[in-house]
Amino acid sequence: MKETHFKDNFWSTDFNSTAGYDNLIQHLNDGKKTCKEIEDFIKARATIEEKYGKELINLSRKVCGQTELNTMKRALDVFKQQIENIGQAHTHLAQSLREEAKRLEDFREKQKDSRKKAEQFMESLHKQKASQYKKTMESKKTYEQKCREKEEAEQNLNRNSNTSNAKQQEKLQMKSQQTKAAAEDADKVYQQNVTLMEKVRDEWQKEHIKSCEQFEMQEVERIHNLRNIIWTHVNQLSQQCVTSDEFYEEVRKSLEQCSVQKDIEYFIDLRRTGETPPAPIPYENFYNGQRPNASRPQVQCGRRGPLPPPSTPSDGIYSTVDDSSYSLARY
Repeated sequence: MKETHFKDNFWSTDFNSTAGYDNLIQHLNDGKKTCKEIEDFIKARATIEEKYGKELINLSRKVCGQTELNTMKRALDVFKQQIENIGQAHTHLAQSLREEAKRLEDFREKQKDSRKKAEQFMESLHKQKASQYKKTMESKKTYEQKCREKEEAEQNLNRNSNTSNAKQQEKLQMKSQQTKAAAEDADKVYQQNVTLMEKVRDEWQKEHIKSCEQFEMQEVERIHNLRNIIWTHVNQLSQQCVTSDEFYEEVRKSLEQCSVQKDIEYFIDLRRTGETPPAPIPYENFYNGQRPNASRPQVQCGRRGPLPPPSTPSDGIYSTVDDSSYSLARY
């Protein structure tokens, strides 16, 4: 299958038309705009990655599980360290993305400078071609006018060839010669302008082909470059996921070493206070005359027990007003 190229598809039958060239320039400008948009996109992603990385680093340095012991403490330390590592990785990714954006910016500026020379030269040729075309058409118009004047003078001379007025005859003869000379001069100017216009047209056509080839080459490079940059960009993001997963794997490994039983035993060994529980505290009736003596240990009650059950009339320990043995105290 035959390949299609810019140089074969952006012409116009109109001598002064620049439609094909204008379409190419518009397309290249659109491509330049796309490069700038991708460049800004990558820069914005770099800013996000940098901010995210710094936030993760700050988060990893916050107090978290400071009172934990033994294997859980080690697991939490690994967890915080790996979060910090992930934050560092994101800041490194941000730097890599900015470097990639800078390469795209340099490429865009390089193409811009290369195109600028071609565009300036083509613009000059377009103006020169249009100017020469206008001059040629004006000289053609003058030439045609002079030819008509020459024919008219010759016709007048022929119509009055039999006139007896010699002076009139001489005047017509001179007019015919003058118009003939003017027509010949106009013809020469017209031919010179046509020749010059052809030279300008030929130069413009060759330069148009060269420009099309250059623009097509730039377009191939631009698409190829954009493809590679986006490919590299997503590879960088994928690698970041792999790197993060490696750090997370370290956390999973540390959690696998975290033993519930070991941490329980560690805490018991560290903070044990004894194995014997306190003895039951007996109930002591205030009215039975029993008082704690020095030999009885004093019980430190940190908490009040439940209220004793209310006594009943049949309870022998308590005396009531109705009891016959009850009497007032005597002094």
